[in-house]
Amino acid sequence: MRYVLLVTYDISSNKRVQKVFKAMKNWGDHLQLSVFLCHLTPMEQALMKTDLSNIIDHKKDQIMFIRLGPEGQRSEHAITTLGKRFVPTSRSAHVF
Repeated sequence: MRYVLLVTYDISSNKRVQKVFKAMKNWGDHLQLSVFLCHLTPMEQALMKTDLSNIIDHKKDQIMFIRLGPEGQRSEHAITTLGKRFVPTSRSAHVF
């Protein structure tokens, strides 16, 4: 079963920000500056976290994972915005 995750990050080094961004492009859809929406199985989640763990400085950086629920069982209104309307993209994660 795939789960929908909202992944946000706060990275203190520009070099690591670029590496995290590049890694996250393999796992989900880029929504905003440091926000990605991912549809992943538990195994894919573990692999993503391992990838990211190898990049960040665990004392200075933070990556937050917000589980929105099982794929297909969440409401289309789970994400709301102020200002520009959110338009979901259709793309799946690629595991290498």
